[in-house]
Amino acid sequence: MALFLSIFPIVLLIWLMVKKNGMASYIALPLTAALIYILQLTYFGNPFMLLNANIVSGLVSTLTPITVIFGAILFNRMMETTGCIDVIRKWLGNINPNPVAQLMIIGWAFAFMIEGASGFGTPAAIAAPILVGLGFNPLRVAIFTLVMNSVPVSFGAVGTPTWFGFGSLNLSDADILSIGKQTGLIHFFASLVIPLMALSFITSWQEIRKNIVFIYLSVMVCTIPYVLLATVNYEFPALVGGAIGLLLSVGLANKGVGLSKEYEKETGGEKLGAAVVMKALAPLGMLIAILVVTRIQQLGLKGLLNDATTLFAVPLGIFDFEVSRALILSFKNIFGQGVNDAYKTLYVPALIPFVVTVLASAMMFKTSGSDTKAMFGTAIQQVKKPFLALLGALIMVKLMLVGGDASMVKTIGREFAALAGQNWMYFASYLGAIGAFFSGSNTVSNLTFGGIQQQIALDTGLSVTLILALQSVGGAMGNMVCINNIIAVCTVTNVQNQEGAILKKTVVPMAVYGVIAAVVALLFLV
Repeated sequence: MALFLSIFPIVLLIWLMVKKNGMASYIALPLTAALIYILQLTYFGNPFMLLNANIVSGLVSTLTPITVIFGAILFNRMMETTGCIDVIRKWLGNINPNPVAQLMIIGWAFAFMIEGASGFGTPAAIAAPILVGLGFNPLRVAIFTLVMNSVPVSFGAVGTPTWFGFGSLNLSDADILSIGKQTGLIHFFASLVIPLMALSFITSWQEIRKNIVFIYLSVMVCTIPYVLLATVNYEFPALVGGAIGLLLSVGLANKGVGLSKEYEKETGGEKLGAAVVMKALAPLGMLIAILVVTRIQQLGLKGLLNDATTLFAVPLGIFDFEVSRALILSFKNIFGQGVNDAYKTLYVPALIPFVVTVLASAMMFKTSGSDTKAMFGTAIQQVKKPFLALLGALIMVKLMLVGGDASMVKTIGREFAALAGQNWMYFASYLGAIGAFFSGSNTVSNLTFGGIQQQIALDTGLSVTLILALQSVGGAMGNMVCINNIIAVCTVTNVQNQEGAILKKTVVPMAVYGVIAAVVALLFLV
């Protein structure tokens, strides 16, 4: 009964969203969260105040994704208002007007690099609106970018899902490196299939076949450096692989290598001077530069932006409110239940780099005060419904984690593992995907299920590092179906009430990814 009641709300949520005339996520998710609250209060018998404390914690947690979405929308409005998107569209057309080339440069290589630098759902949030601005269908762009943003994710945000996600398991550095190496290899084989599936959602198989050589070259110039670096490092594979891949993909497209020639006639369009192109690309360059310098520990800024030294504290009775030197807003001991949460004002990629870049760009392009005000107003309007959806999603996650080892999430994980037994290797990645579906994060999935996966491996005699690598791959492939990411990309592309339709599409490549992971593990890593 505990297993049934743990799974039922998730099944209900999916049904509500994917059924004909599916319910919008900003209604379905809060309703599901309310159902889980009632179940936790009645059948599972968790304390009333503890559940309420987790609801407040969910509200605080919502600040992170919603401010990132706000920042991304604001940035994209600025790019449109200043004419940068139009210049980038013409520039890419002059490099090569072939749509497949543009999809691979922006949706694959560029997003790959951004994932390596930042994570937090920023790759799709930045890449998707650029592709819409280039004339691609918004709904198809949403699906395409979600599927593409999977291969680099285990090493996203400078490797956070790997080194931090498994940081509580008392693993040696050699073990974490081994996990990273196996994770990279599995992703490499998946990259031979998944980008083609992603492209099939936005263009025809005929177009894919015509441009297959360029597609695979673009894939390889990202993933070969990525998998080679993963053998010796677990922080920089996605960032370095993406940067190398982006430069080489642009170079290959410029020469027309592996691309259909039928679009060459269109290159007689408007010629753009180098200064014009550089100015239009400057906001993107500034954005990437800020992300990189604030994410690489060795440069020093990351530590400053995460400085948790208390600046001042205010006991408010219902919780203790603290502000740190890095403006981390901490809500501690909520309702006296020992539940804590925080919002990293300077580190979450919202104020820095999005808002800072927008304001700097507004000055650079001499944007009028009324246009700047309109950009902020549009962004605020666009995040109202996503805020309700994300609030429902994060409260749902927080409530499902209440109860420690007896929580709903861990009950699902344990029961699935017990059913699989020695065959667990074939299913381990899907547990990671479930974790990402719940939480919206490969890191949180690894934190939530890493301990369970480790124990299953020990109990069944399977390789601990291999099972944890499959867990990490699962958390990455789960990004395709994660509600938070679907809401985010729908918001920045202005796609209305299509979350269920997108989920029905993205679950297919996610399932295929899991099969690839199991086959690679069986053939090459056992």
